Amino acid sequence: MSRKRAPAPPQAEAATGLPCDANATVRMVTCPQCKGESVFAPSNPHRPFCSQRCKDIDFGAWAEESFRVPENQEPDSMPAEDQRLQ
Repeated sequence: MSRKRAPAPPQAEAATGLPCDANATVRMVTCPQCKGESVFAPSNPHRPFCSQRCKDIDFGAWAEESFRVPENQEPDSMPAEDQRLQ
């Protein structure tokens, strides 16, 4: 994630209902899906994604089980380091 800061977006006040300081800064991060910039603040309901589209694409990949933990070898096919464990 990048650490650069950008001016708070004008829609921040409308999105949160809280007053927004024009001089406030907002943390910018890289969208995990499209690698574009994304506002990481309560004003972005899709955070850490930049949009609902990127969020949906990522959710679809999880639903299709595209993200998996690599399988380890079967214990029988692994060389034994300590014969006492067998």
